[in-house]
Amino acid sequence: MDKNKAPEACPANGIEKSAKWIERDAGDYKEVKNEGGATLGYSPASGIGILTVDGFAFKDLNKNGVLDKYEDWRLPVEERARDLASKMTIEQIAGLMLYSMHQAVPASGGWFGGTYGGKPYEESGAKPWDLSDQQIEFLTKDNLRHVLVTTFESTEAAARWNNKVQALVEGIGLGIPANNSSDPRHGCSSNAEYNAGAGGGTSMWPEALGLAATFDPELVKRFGEIVAEEYRALGITTALSPQIDLATEPRWGRFIGTFGEDPKLSADMARAVVEGYQTSSREKEIEQGWGYGSINAMVKHWPGGGSGEGGRDAHFGFGKYAVYPGNNFDQHLVPFVDGAFKLSGGTGMASAVMPYYTVSYNQDVKNGENVGNSYSAYIIQDLLRGKYGFDGVVCTDWAITDDEPPSPDAMFPGGRCWGVEEGHTVAQRHYKAIMAGVDQFGGNNLAGPIIEAYNMGAAEHGEEFMRKRFEESAVRLLKNIFRVGLFENPYLDVKSSIETVGKREYMAAGYEAQLKSIVLLKNKNNILPVAKGKTVYIPKRYRPAGKDWFGNPTPEFFDYPVSLPIVQKYFHVTENPDEADYALVFIESPSNGLNAGYSKEDAEAGGNGYVPISLQYGPYKAEYARDPSLAGDAREGKAVNRSYRGKWATAFNSYDLKMVLDARRAMKGKPVIVSLKMSNPTVVGEFEAAADAIVAEFGVQHQAVLDILTGAAEPSALLPMQMPADMKTVEEQKEDVPRDMECYVDSEGNRYDFAFGLNWKGVIRDERTEKYK
Repeated sequence: MDKNKAPEACPANGIEKSAKWIERDAGDYKEVKNEGGATLGYSPASGIGILTVDGFAFKDLNKNGVLDKYEDWRLPVEERARDLASKMTIEQIAGLMLYSMHQAVPASGGWFGGTYGGKPYEESGAKPWDLSDQQIEFLTKDNLRHVLVTTFESTEAAARWNNKVQALVEGIGLGIPANNSSDPRHGCSSNAEYNAGAGGGTSMWPEALGLAATFDPELVKRFGEIVAEEYRALGITTALSPQIDLATEPRWGRFIGTFGEDPKLSADMARAVVEGYQTSSREKEIEQGWGYGSINAMVKHWPGGGSGEGGRDAHFGFGKYAVYPGNNFDQHLVPFVDGAFKLSGGTGMASAVMPYYTVSYNQDVKNGENVGNSYSAYIIQDLLRGKYGFDGVVCTDWAITDDEPPSPDAMFPGGRCWGVEEGHTVAQRHYKAIMAGVDQFGGNNLAGPIIEAYNMGAAEHGEEFMRKRFEESAVRLLKNIFRVGLFENPYLDVKSSIETVGKREYMAAGYEAQLKSIVLLKNKNNILPVAKGKTVYIPKRYRPAGKDWFGNPTPEFFDYPVSLPIVQKYFHVTENPDEADYALVFIESPSNGLNAGYSKEDAEAGGNGYVPISLQYGPYKAEYARDPSLAGDAREGKAVNRSYRGKWATAFNSYDLKMVLDARRAMKGKPVIVSLKMSNPTVVGEFEAAADAIVAEFGVQHQAVLDILTGAAEPSALLPMQMPADMKTVEEQKEDVPRDMECYVDSEGNRYDFAFGLNWKGVIRDERTEKYK
């Protein structure tokens, strides 16, 4: 029998008498089990059939009655991807090159809202897992197949929504399944109470900086494995993570999402988590370590976004420039080239890379361009693909092709088209990025500009050249869908998903990691651990009204910073310091608010708009700031010199300092214990002397802090970064150089340097400090 043709003797249902497969109803879909082969899943609603060839079952995704190479699960992924890419129209490839804007399930209100039959979700009568009008449109009209999902109402909603998406796209064109993705979603709710069997949501882990504080790559690999299991149960097959930027600039607002500032530690952690994400074993493996237990790792952000001048972030026009005063560009590549691109397992390297918004200022030694990284042929084609041999997917960060926002401190409306703000249409920006080596556009739902870019390329280079260029991207994108088994079975068993997400062993592993991520900085007179049952005084926290990341107003806040019912399981709580044995003060590292580094008020008063980002709580005057700035925008009406020397800044949460100092006075010599939630290195000199004990945490449940304070677990974590002595050293350090600050020395004589931490016996010195410090 010709294996590429359906047998002539097949009955109507396509089943040979010698078939080696059986079919069962799996609820939302049909499951087909091949004896000694792949298990298939398909939806009868999609209209596809099952072919039987050599006794095995295959999905007839393009409904032509013939077993095409891309439909044959016995063939290598590379061969299948190339066959499918050759069959795709330019319109279909353009759709594959899209990555959706953020989608909520259900699409209810806010930035991520949508309609159902033309009505808001709340008025529509739709189920939580129904597809919104907008989702149906970009899946059918624009051929989009990569969906970024934000929130799910529940695991059930996630699984059923996934099944509806897959059933829809399975019946369209060539039957290419959807590759759903997520930004990191395994953080903690600080006030949640740990329960080993809690479930209901994903397991809770410390932020990436907290994972780094464990100095334990094996723990981080296990984190990656659990994330992969839970993501697959939610229908997610690509992680827009890990964030492996080298965080050499201590003021950067995304510091907590990294593995810190040390190149070796960051590389080891990057390698570990990507191994955990991508590796399938035993019966789940398809080929070369990839399989049904794998998720694609989209590591970010090439070539590193952790050296923004003055700590400013490139989501905003005021933070578009990454600078290299220490000529240390190459070290920022280490977490990629020595970490995520050098895996010990079969998958070899991370399957996708996201460049950052930044302009890597004056680093293009070939073309001399200062453009956003996704537009730079030198950054993408010459370095990433050429010098370092990366042939996976390159996906831009979100919304880089739209026109720039109306002001430097605005995120919306508009995009982050840094370096090509003027003289380029939206389609021309797509074309420039494609020719620089980009495969995919984050946050773009419309295929039109990509098709227009194709036509530009065909006019300049010829149809054959541009068709080949588009097929290159198609193959890369398709390989990541084939590798994780979506062409065989993209469907989820809802009951199994509910049992997997947040399962007991995953919750326990996440909580153990939280405990291992908490750094004991100070323990004067060994007052820790504290016995349970003591009486504690907890100051209330104040926050002024402000705005969130998307510019929505946030209300004024004055209340306890911790869940009292949780604390009361450990201590008696009093509002009277005279009755307390200890003060327990919960603070957070200094925050400069949403638009850290820029002031519209300063600009309106005739200044350049640029102000300091401070790592201390009290008022700070930038006497030691650089002047002039290294980078600037030479366009008319823009700031060439972005220096903020001589200007002032005060932390948005300056009240946190008052909490500690007031508690010191109120306790009249009795011990004060501080729990510091750290998002950035912090100038602790303002309050350290007022505290008898300090623990630093990086996004954990408060219960984990209480378990450390009471001795249920011994602290073992180490600082994954330096703590500055003062703001002078912060201003004088070089944005691109790690571990170049003068570190704070506390009243006990301990230096808060990289890899410092205490346990109950004192300063930790072990194989981790030997290896990394």
